[in-house]
Amino acid sequence: MVQKTQNDKNVWEDKLRIFMIEDLNKAIEILKSGGVILYPTDTVWGLGCDATNEKAVERIYQIKKRNDSKSMIILLDNENKIPSYIKEMPEIAWDLIDLTENPLTIIYPGAKNIATNLIAADGSIGIRVSKDIFNKKLIEKLRKPIVSTSANISGETTPKNYDEISNEIIDSVDYVVKWRQNDFSKSTPSSIIRIGVKGEIEIIRK
Repeated sequence: MVQKTQNDKNVWEDKLRIFMIEDLNKAIEILKSGGVILYPTDTVWGLGCDATNEKAVERIYQIKKRNDSKSMIILLDNENKIPSYIKEMPEIAWDLIDLTENPLTIIYPGAKNIATNLIAADGSIGIRVSKDIFNKKLIEKLRKPIVSTSANISGETTPKNYDEISNEIIDSVDYVVKWRQNDFSKSTPSSIIRIGVKGEIEIIRK
């Protein structure tokens, strides 16, 4: 009886793994072609695209009906990749990443190597290192950062799970990730901290 239960568990895990791989491959195909996806992050569901593709980034601004003066953040799968997208990595940032257990977005000065319409007027960019397994594999396979912005029209309430996302948003993207659509737990946005050029810290959102 125990053996049967273990076998059933193994079969279920294999099916889940195959399901994730198929979902990942489709999402990556869309991202590489310059498309926009709707996907779950380590916080709320988000709209995403290749963060180096200006046309794809512009589409997300259009979908959200958002002014491009309000920059969006990017996700990475590993903190060691952050220096590739900012001019200088503040030492305090390593400590913040190491000590923080909950999702943390850090706004860094001196953005580089990303779409120019993602960079704020002051030259900064928000970066979060995602701990979500789907996000990490997506970024790893794409080999580029991905945009992350809440899946809602600008000014409207941020959806806390897939069930709360409007049909207008769902119909506007090129691919809707299936992973975690049935997760009805209420997610919350990340904390946000800004680091200045001299390492000064400003808490934007707790």
